[in-house]
Amino acid sequence: MTDAATEAASGQRNTSGPGPLAGVRVIELGMLLAGPFTGRLLGDMGAEVIKVEPPGQPDPLREWGKARYEGRSLWWPVQSRNKKCVTLNLRVERGQKLLLELVKHSDVLVENFRPGTLERWNLGPDQLWEVNPKLVIARISGYGQTGPYAPRAGFASVAEAMGGIRHINGFPGEPPPRIHISLGDSLSGMYAAQGILAALYKRDALGFDRGQVVDVSLMEACFSLLESTVPEYDRLGIVRGPGGTGLKGVAPSNIFKSSDGKWVVIAANADNVFGRLCEAMGRPELADDERFSTHLARGDNQEEIERIVADWAGGRDAAEIDRVLNDAGVICGPIYTIADIFEDEQFKAREMLLEHEDPEFGPYIGPGLVPKFSETPSAVRWSATWEEGSHNADVYCGLLGLAESDLADLRADGVL
Repeated sequence: MTDAATEAASGQRNTSGPGPLAGVRVIELGMLLAGPFTGRLLGDMGAEVIKVEPPGQPDPLREWGKARYEGRSLWWPVQSRNKKCVTLNLRVERGQKLLLELVKHSDVLVENFRPGTLERWNLGPDQLWEVNPKLVIARISGYGQTGPYAPRAGFASVAEAMGGIRHINGFPGEPPPRIHISLGDSLSGMYAAQGILAALYKRDALGFDRGQVVDVSLMEACFSLLESTVPEYDRLGIVRGPGGTGLKGVAPSNIFKSSDGKWVVIAANADNVFGRLCEAMGRPELADDERFSTHLARGDNQEEIERIVADWAGGRDAAEIDRVLNDAGVICGPIYTIADIFEDEQFKAREMLLEHEDPEFGPYIGPGLVPKFSETPSAVRWSATWEEGSHNADVYCGLLGLAESDLADLRADGVL
């Protein structure tokens, strides 16, 4: 008997699985990155995630990216690990009714459609709460559920641009580059997961006894990282621009090239750390030099102090720099490629390179689990399945009590 069938028979959630969220059920309606990343984070922590895809129109993430192994995208198996995949047509009434039945048995619903989409399908918060007043609803969109931009479609690339982080990235006078990941999607997914957990805590631990909407905007998630740039502009009229490889006024904290051609980050901008750096470089007198003795003084003389550090680093290979400075208590580390990460002992010791088992092409290494829990450790329970609706029977028959013949009829009618 499946876990879903056991629950249907007993009325009790299975909380014995790995991770602190074992027993929490999440319906994931999103596609591509932000919504599915939210579901992945919750699934990694033990939640039962039911991923809903329209029949015949699966999540494009199944084919996303140019890299292929055995003809398959390597985005899908990681982003959809620990999820149960079902098909359901939410554009038809029978599909909408089935979703409401799932909602009755769930704690959270995650969606990242354009605002108003669920309402057009008669599945807005009011309809969802009518069948489950305790449901937490996470809604992720480009600009949020309200405001003049709410109806717009939104992707991470534009959210990063309008959220302000693209402008401060790169080098002065050059086109602002994009980080080579979908940062805005991942940030919004993290905020959504954080908001979901806060809403569940309010509901279950503090007696709020009902659900609420967690409204996450990709643009606002990016904007939230801007640190002091907001009051800097408000009070001083400063428009912070790109700073290249360092931060203006924070020194020494930059990348420095070793004698063997590798780039190493050395961050010694705090007074006590700077003193240790000076000792390690054999230049203890620099710590008392009025040009460098305080944080503000080093900021005023940033080019000079970073030139001194660059000259020292350029005479040593990366391994020596890393050993000498870390032994001295100076914050330092090499800039890794993914190949370097695969060789690093810390990543291995922390199990951040985990073997997954794909149902089609076998074992592969995927990213490990963050954060670590001492008493309820998370786990990769399974890699993503490739068959659309692979868990239809488990969810619809096991949880909702439908018969196999019902599934056949629903498939014939285009509902599943």
